[in-house]
Amino acid sequence: MGSEPPSSPQVVEDGGEEDEEELSGGEEADLRSSSGRGSLLTRRGITLRVLLKDGLVEPGDGVLAIHYLGKNFVGDLLNDGKIRWVETGQIFNSPSAWATHCKRLVNPAKKSGCGWASVRYRGQKLVQYKTTWLHKYQPSADMSLVSEEDDDEDEEEGKTAVQTDEKNKNTKPGLHDVMVSRRTDRERVPVRYCTLGTRDAARDAHTLVELSAFSAINRFQPFNVAVSSNVLLLMDFHCHLTTSEVVGYLGGRWDTNTQLLTVLRAFPCRTRLADRDSASAVEEEICQNLFMRGLSLVGWYHSHPRGPALPSLQDIDSQMDHQLRLQGSNNGFQPCLGIICGPYYHGNQGVASTITPFWVVPPPEQRPNDYGIPVAVEVTYVQDNFLTSDVLNEMMLLVDYYRAAPDLVQFNQYWCPDTTMMDKIKGSLSCHAPKDQAYSQILEHIYSQLCNMH
Repeated sequence: MGSEPPSSPQVVEDGGEEDEEELSGGEEADLRSSSGRGSLLTRRGITLRVLLKDGLVEPGDGVLAIHYLGKNFVGDLLNDGKIRWVETGQIFNSPSAWATHCKRLVNPAKKSGCGWASVRYRGQKLVQYKTTWLHKYQPSADMSLVSEEDDDEDEEEGKTAVQTDEKNKNTKPGLHDVMVSRRTDRERVPVRYCTLGTRDAARDAHTLVELSAFSAINRFQPFNVAVSSNVLLLMDFHCHLTTSEVVGYLGGRWDTNTQLLTVLRAFPCRTRLADRDSASAVEEEICQNLFMRGLSLVGWYHSHPRGPALPSLQDIDSQMDHQLRLQGSNNGFQPCLGIICGPYYHGNQGVASTITPFWVVPPPEQRPNDYGIPVAVEVTYVQDNFLTSDVLNEMMLLVDYYRAAPDLVQFNQYWCPDTTMMDKIKGSLSCHAPKDQAYSQILEHIYSQLCNMH
């Protein structure tokens, strides 16, 4: 669901507090011929154009990279010393402009990019090439002119990115590829976020984490959310059908003026989570459905069939990736909502599934190797007056898809001593069903289909 590069690349000049100055050709020549401490080049004077002209770096596709809080950005170095971000085609005048833009996508509170310390050319920080230039052309220069902008944070970011890449290699091309290896059978006891500390490769990625409140981390929820009851009904129905985890997309609209995210439609993925061959075709079909209905991708959902509806460490990283992907797609802030549905957890109150909307706040900038902070999102649920034909059609398609599945829930069995699985799904879906009783007959027909699937 990636975005198409703009037809006319946008040039971004603002690099925050550390943008480099553009030098004329004559000024660049003067810098190389100057001698004496009084004429030493400042760190702002060395630009990518200077390094290109003197042969320390060469233009090329994908030769520049930024690693920040576990996220990777790739850029092309152009002949004129400017940077083109591969994902969107945007043009940036300097490393700081690009670094600031990318880091703000991950962490909106970021004020500057520390460009030369953050951007790597063929694996090495640009600041090292700046040092080489000074050694060659200004051997008496004070190296603190270069090192003062280097940042321990960025060094740690690089380590984090390498660890994350190795851990998640070839596992995250799509929303439901991140869901391949899951545990559903044994109890998972949630932990508090404050007990996690720094990322640890030895920690179980399926560890569940309790949600924090925005107020607990001194934040306000930066957007409002309204979710249609038909979305909840279809999502809850999907999650009830199988003892394996399922995943789906959420379509809706984002209003920048009111900062309201409206979730209008659920799009279940009718594929096995480990089946990458069919995943791309399913996602393409959902993309077309979103486009035809004039909707945007606004989030995703997945199930924890027998466990608490709380995010795992893997879910936290996945949610952070999706947030970054949506923000990067239109060069502006757009929230991405994550929802977890727990249909068969015996800790639920009554027969209703637990449905948990959540978001992830990046870790504090001074602790870039920490996990993202999962926070509860306050949502307004909007009761629909009727079931749409789209929802009913999706329900029947799901029934057909899981009809012969080995992990299909046996609806004639008992969920608890006095409640069958059929009673369970009926009771849970009744929380979202339209008030109009005419639709109860349609739902009963679908329920009868479930009973005949065994």
